[in-house]
Amino acid sequence: MMKKTLVLIKPDGVERGLIGEIISRFEKVGFKVVGMKMVQVTKEFSRQHYSALVGKGFYQSLEDFIISGPVVAMVLEGLHVVETVRKMVGATEPKSATPGTIRADYAHHSYEYADKKGIAIKNLIHASGTSEEAEQEVKLWFSPQELHEYKTVHEKHVF
Repeated sequence: MMKKTLVLIKPDGVERGLIGEIISRFEKVGFKVVGMKMVQVTKEFSRQHYSALVGKGFYQSLEDFIISGPVVAMVLEGLHVVETVRKMVGATEPKSATPGTIRADYAHHSYEYADKKGIAIKNLIHASGTSEEAEQEVKLWFSPQELHEYKTVHEKHVF
């Protein structure tokens, strides 16, 4: 039942000073941060992370965006963490995200605007889409030594 998922606070979230706010939202629901680091993504690493998208027409703008500034990478652990984090993050297009989600509350970009400008959509955050994807992404971004086990006082109430 306990799973892990990868969350990335993208360059726009870092530059806007939303790191603490975003982490706080995950911690408030009882998810545990078991790994975290700030990384400057390279072109090569971008191609590994977005390997399924490399051949797509929009890939270059996505790569340009992810390498444009530091990214905060973290691994969250908890019950139903993959599904719940995806709900908390909201739709990929902030304009279409449900109010109360991270993307809806802190961004308003649209596909139309991004396409017109020839840029990647600024949507603050990446979250693994499935349990399988989460396992792969966690292994790509973190070594076993970078992941930690500990108990929180909240575990009594959420597990």
